[in-house]
This record gives sequence, structure tokens and C-alpha cells, in this order.
Amino acid sequence: MKGQEKKNVWTKKIVVVACIVAAVGSYFCIPSVKSTLDEIFQMFASGDFTVVGEFVESYGVYAAAVSFLLMILQSVAAPLPAFLITFANANLFGWWQGAILSWSSAMAGAALCFWIARILGRDVVERLTSKSGLRQIDDFFEKHGKMSILIARLLPFISFDIVSYAAGLTSMSFWSFFVATGIGQFPATIVYSYVGGMLTGGAKLFVTGLFVLFGLSALIVLLRQIYMERQKGR
Repeated sequence: MKGQEKKNVWTKKIVVVACIVAAVGSYFCIPSVKSTLDEIFQMFASGDFTVVGEFVESYGVYAAAVSFLLMILQSVAAPLPAFLITFANANLFGWWQGAILSWSSAMAGAALCFWIARILGRDVVERLTSKSGLRQIDDFFEKHGKMSILIARLLPFISFDIVSYAAGLTSMSFWSFFVATGIGQFPATIVYSYVGGMLTGGAKLFVTGLFVLFGLSALIVLLRQIYMERQKGR
């Protein structure tokens, strides 16, 4: 029985690693994939959700599917800003339809991060996020116990994606994680979608500016943590 379990674990690892290698390989080997991903990263870097909305809208009847995939991409490739997609969805599809799309796609992204961590382990997750970021979430989990996921989802300044990865490294069941994530993420998605659906003109620029400032601050903190880790390693 144990031999079969080990075989299943290795099979899962091989499948996930193969998918990652295929994704990275397609970026470097297929020009159309590279140009599309470069456009997506530049779009996120702009900090303007109208740019995201225009990109999504350009796919016509497939716009919702593209938005769904974008949310999953930002989940795996933390720390791309998810709120840009949420705001764009609210503007394109209406606030409540956009909220449903944003919530469901964020749930899919969270589940993917959880299983990547559970299958590939801490070493891979540390490369996708950061050692210090994971340690902070570990301490948060230890402090709050079973309520950790629900509390983390209700706090906007805690990284959604790192929490998902960190949860996969614990012994908690997937469904406990998934239900807590769904309940905790719902209020924030409703608020962001409602606000995003009303943003126009100066208000849009003001709120977008605030989120860009917050995102840059978070990025500076993350880069500093990575630098400090490398210095300690040396």
C-alpha cells in the first residue's frame, strides 16, 4: 500500500513539473505565446484596470474565459495585482456578474496554488514566493489555528496567494481550506466589485493610484525581504 502511495505521489509530481516545463518552454519557443504573456505582464505593470478591461474585452465572446484564466495566472505568478482584474470585471460585466466571475476564478487560483504546494513541497513554493513571506504566514497559522484561513481572507493586507501556497504545506484538508477561502474571500470581492463598477473619471484615477501605491509598497517590502535572505545565505 505504501509503495502504491509513493508511486502516486511521484506520478503527481511528474505531471505538475511537466506542465510547468511545458508552460515555460512555450513562452521561450512559441513567439505568439511570448508576445501575449509580455503584453499581459506590461498590462499588470501599468496599474490601470481599464487597460486590463480593454485586453479582456478584445476577446469578445471569450472575454469571461480570458478573465478567468488571467485570475488563475496572477494567483500562480504572485504578486501580480488581482484587484485590477476584479475592477475590470465589474466594469465589463456589471458589478454582481463581475463579482461572481472574480470570486469563482480566485477560488480556482487558490485551489491550484494549494495543490502545487501540496504536491511539489516547500522548496518549490519558496522559489515561487519567498522564505520570509512563508515564515510570516507559518507564524500566523500557528497563532490563529483552525481559523487562520478565514481570518487571512478577511484581511486585505495579507497576500492571498502566499496563504494558498502555505496552506498546501500544512496538514489541513483541501475542503477545509477551500470552504474557509470561499467564505472569507466573498465580502472583499463584493466590495471591490461594487466600487469598481462605479469608478469613472477622477475617482477611477484616484482609487487606481492608491492601489498602485499599495502595490509598489508591497513590492518594495518583498524585494527587501529577498535581498535580506540572500545576504544571510552568503
